Amino acid sequence: MLYSKKKIFEQAKTAVVENNLFFIEDIVAFVPCGRSWFYDKFPEGSDESDALKELLDQNKVVTKAGIRAKLRSSDKAAELLALYRLIATPDEHKRLNQSYVDMTTKGDKIQSIPISSWSEEKEDVNYP
Repeated sequence: MLYSKKKIFEQAKTAVVENNLFFIEDIVAFVPCGRSWFYDKFPEGSDESDALKELLDQNKVVTKAGIRAKLRSSDKAAELLALYRLIATPDEHKRLNQSYVDMTTKGDKIQSIPISSWSEEKEDVNYP
């Protein structure tokens, strides 16, 4: 079957807008051509591919903004925390993750003691 590149491109743009699509792969499901034909006619970096990606990105931005607005108006702690994680500064994000807690060195480099120096006979070993 012969496809019109221009017609498929217009159908692809319409599909993105009407169905709030986010990914190029999703577009292929909405147009009446095969996957390989689509990628062959609209390769990465082509004007058509870039135009479709711009439409997809617009959908992502609008959807993200909507999600953040819903999170912001929520009274649920988990949803508020999710929003806070999204908008947190890098330092706040580190603190929220609680994976940067250093209770032994206060930021100093940890000095390791070789296992060969451990001994039951030495009770006065000075650990850093």
